[in-house]
Amino acid sequence: MSKRILLLASGTGSLARAILQAHQEGTVDANFVGLISDKDSPALALALEFNIPAIFLPMVHDRKEWDRQIFEATEDLEPDLVVSVGFMRILTPDFVNFFKVINTHPSLLPLYPGAHAVRDALAAGATVTGTTVHWVDAGLDSGPVISQREVEVLPGDDESTLHERIKIAERVLIVETLATYGRTGNL
Repeated sequence: MSKRILLLASGTGSLARAILQAHQEGTVDANFVGLISDKDSPALALALEFNIPAIFLPMVHDRKEWDRQIFEATEDLEPDLVVSVGFMRILTPDFVNFFKVINTHPSLLPLYPGAHAVRDALAAGATVTGTTVHWVDAGLDSGPVISQREVEVLPGDDESTLHERIKIAERVLIVETLATYGRTGNL
């Protein structure tokens, strides 16, 4: 029986698109139960394009209320796995302790956690960086690593050019990771 996967996305949905296209092509065996976005983003339209429920949960003034809303929406969908793909909100410890959640990150964790990983790698003079799929815990990009892919830092790279190459590797890595999950049920 296919695993039930929920996607969380805040932006353009390029990672979600890679996953859903791989599913459509038969590479990722899963039942996508929905996509939740905290922004009125292109990711919501993408979900509808692939015929999965799109749920818009905009941030409200009371953060505790929003945390309750996303918890309840997720619980209602009964996912086996929650996949954060460009979701730019920190999830509560209650959320990540209750649901199995993975995330993609644009560095080779534990190096360069946080929102400015590519900039931080360049500032540190890294010659290699990359992307990581990891379990989400209550810390900031501190959960156990599931898989990684290296990306060389090229002479003349700036934050934009390097980040674009990392995104390409990130899309391949998340699809490979979810394909394994679909086949084995394990990460």
